[in-house]
Amino acid sequence: MKGSQRKYLRGLAHGLKPVIQVGKNGLAENLFESVNAALKAHELIKVKFVGLKEEKISLSRDIAGHCQSELVGVIGNIAILYRQHPEADKRKIALP
Repeated sequence: MKGSQRKYLRGLAHGLKPVIQVGKNGLAENLFESVNAALKAHELIKVKFVGLKEEKISLSRDIAGHCQSELVGVIGNIAILYRQHPEADKRKIALP
């Protein structure tokens, strides 16, 4: 993904509220299921780290890799993830 596309997605994510929260339990299988469902519904989501704040970047990369999504950025304790919808007619976001 190009830097300009990441910047565009970060701009779109600015007004979004976090959909998923990662707590003290860390990465559990139900977390990945929730992230996959949210990405399928929204394409662009925010994940908030309530616990494990020191490991947020590595955990964000793990979540993105496991869910076949793109880590757009980490701002504070919030990670922004993007995955394009597989069906062209259901896509909500058109990348520049």
